[in-house]
Amino acid sequence: MILVLVDHDRGEIDPLSLRALTSAHKLGHDVEAIVIGNDGAALANIVGEYGAQVLHVASHAAITDYTPMASGRALKDLVEKLKPAAVLAAGSPRGNEQLAHLAAFLDIPMAAECLEITLGSPHHVLRARWAGNLIESAYVHAELLVATVLSFSVEPESISGAAATVAQFEPALQPADSVVKILSRDAGESKGGVTLNDAKVIVSGGRGVGGPDGFGNLEELAALLGGTVGCSRVVTSSGWRPHAEQVGQTGTKVAPDLYIAAGISGAMQHIAGMKNSKTIVVINTDPEAPILRYADYAIIGDLHQVIPALTSAIRQAKG
Repeated sequence: MILVLVDHDRGEIDPLSLRALTSAHKLGHDVEAIVIGNDGAALANIVGEYGAQVLHVASHAAITDYTPMASGRALKDLVEKLKPAAVLAAGSPRGNEQLAHLAAFLDIPMAAECLEITLGSPHHVLRARWAGNLIESAYVHAELLVATVLSFSVEPESISGAAATVAQFEPALQPADSVVKILSRDAGESKGGVTLNDAKVIVSGGRGVGGPDGFGNLEELAALLGGTVGCSRVVTSSGWRPHAEQVGQTGTKVAPDLYIAAGISGAMQHIAGMKNSKTIVVINTDPEAPILRYADYAIIGDLHQVIPALTSAIRQAKG
């Protein structure tokens, strides 16, 4: 049996977890899922649809929001009871963090960002390193494989299964397990309410936007296309936009239908977060910018002229 950590935010499933469930199902074993916190119990239908037969719900008074070490402790308790062949999760920052705690508690290795997994003795994985520039072939010498699935390396596949059976349990937490927890929240959504994870269209800006005021045109274009605004790390480091909008290895990894990169040179940190986009349009004054190597379409020009012209043309096309 393979156990999959299904991550959620107050009952809202992380879509990357559906990809992790699909990866687990493809390994040919029975699949069960675990969610941390009572709100996750509502996900029984969707995890069942993607192949999980049982949904284990870790409930505890100390778990009121995302609490990574408590998640690791809950996973440890369930692993010791169920003895699965592997524990998988999405290769998101939260998925990697929670499984790292599990591996630390069990004193075993963890394989992150895996493209392919073969269970055996030892287990074999192919995993992305250096922002995907290197694919590592590695053997994992542990009876239990703890691994995360590289974001967007597999498409989610519904198998139209019945709702998973819900099994609640209370993990034996220690006081230290809840020391790191969320105290307050910034919704981190665009003005249109579309997040980076949900958006089919993302209009991202980099240093070339020139400052916080320069994002007004990008917001207008994104709204017109039913999408949202993203940005590069230098933008968030400069305080122009919130971290929730950062696309990249240390931000959010995305794969929208359309990604428009305006004034972004193309540092590998950013490329790692958006190179799986289905169509990439680059707007840049530099014809030698590294990001152009990943572009399906390139416009060599000043984004402050190009973006308004695109917005005007789209408005006319929409009538």
